[in-house]
Amino acid sequence: MIRHSKIILIILFLVCINTIYSQNIYSPVKTTIVTKDSGFILVRSGRPYFIKGAGGTNYSDRLAKYGGNSIRTWDTRNGEAILNKADSLGLTVTMGLNVARERHGFDYNDTAAVKQQLENLRQEVHKYKDYPALLIWGIGNELNLEYKNPKVWDAVNDIAKMIHQEDPNHPVTTMLAGVNKREIEFIKARCPDLDLLSVQVYGGLAKVPQNLRAAGWEGPYMVTEWGPTGHWESIQTPWKAAMEETSSQKAAVYKSRYEASIKQDKHCVGSYVFLWGQKQERTPTWYGLFTEQGEESEVVDVMQYLWTGSWPQNRAPHIDSLLLDNKKAGDFIYLQPDKDYIINVFASDPNQDKMTERWELLPESTDLKNGGDRESRPEAIPASIVEKSLNQAVLKTPKTEGPYRLFLYINDGHNKVATANIPFYVK
Repeated sequence: MIRHSKIILIILFLVCINTIYSQNIYSPVKTTIVTKDSGFILVRSGRPYFIKGAGGTNYSDRLAKYGGNSIRTWDTRNGEAILNKADSLGLTVTMGLNVARERHGFDYNDTAAVKQQLENLRQEVHKYKDYPALLIWGIGNELNLEYKNPKVWDAVNDIAKMIHQEDPNHPVTTMLAGVNKREIEFIKARCPDLDLLSVQVYGGLAKVPQNLRAAGWEGPYMVTEWGPTGHWESIQTPWKAAMEETSSQKAAVYKSRYEASIKQDKHCVGSYVFLWGQKQERTPTWYGLFTEQGEESEVVDVMQYLWTGSWPQNRAPHIDSLLLDNKKAGDFIYLQPDKDYIINVFASDPNQDKMTERWELLPESTDLKNGGDRESRPEAIPASIVEKSLNQAVLKTPKTEGPYRLFLYINDGHNKVATANIPFYVK
């Protein structure tokens, strides 16, 4: 009898344990927005919290190590794993909710589809609302890009209202492409349930505070994407190839633009630099702070300085210029087919590390999308560059007429890299 009683107690214990772990046992950490010194701050768990964040979930351990405190997602895929890992690293998460875009074919006049979307998102909110790493909910991404129907903002407000019903502990925002007076007027009129605004700006980051005030926004905001000069803002060659900044040029503009806006505007509660990872968008190096091999660019050094006030001990190589046939990218380079041309490199390493180079020649990308949609990477042209020394190489141009782009990666042997590329046309 005693033996049977012990078995029953063990079974009951196991049932209780299973019940506990089948439920969400997390405790949410409350975040609010309060006014302070004629501006706004986030308060998380009772303490001021300024977002030093990055977009993306790759290399989150490095983000925490370098002084960042938050990551941003675009949807809830792998939400549990992302939130738990962030919590283990002391990071928070602005969790994106994937809201359908008109430019992808969604019709905001379709009331049934809009209602179904709301209910689907309600399930996602309910699933993740109590995770301790959760900071803010982000409704959609750049819903104002290539849209016509202002009913999208009614849907955004309904989602915001639903989130507040389900989750009273976390603020709600939506992410706008750029700063536009028309959209901000729509937000003010149709989205009273949003707690703050989020804007995504590249070349114009330094003017965001002034532009927001001019557009009539006096509330709190954050910058959820910012980075190099965008491909749509850059100088274009006659064959419509955008000219990308070198990693060193990017480092300089990241620092100056951040210090002119995010760092000093009292209405800004923080930001997410783009992209804490690597992606193909116009080129393989344009927006990522890392290469495909996981090497860190000079921009990562800058972000560590902006977040902590201190530079890393080992800093990335610095590239001054890349010349092809003694011409810069801005000279709009035309070359003959199947000919040899000299490449000159001017670079240095702050730590006097030994530098090594690798080269890649790609046809100019033709899979061009908008709004960060997935693009395919062009296939490299093999055996086209012969290195003569650290400062000089020889390019053999393709036989086929068309636009190409020459890429340079300079590594310091410690996973730090400088990048540059130069577009040219074989004619």
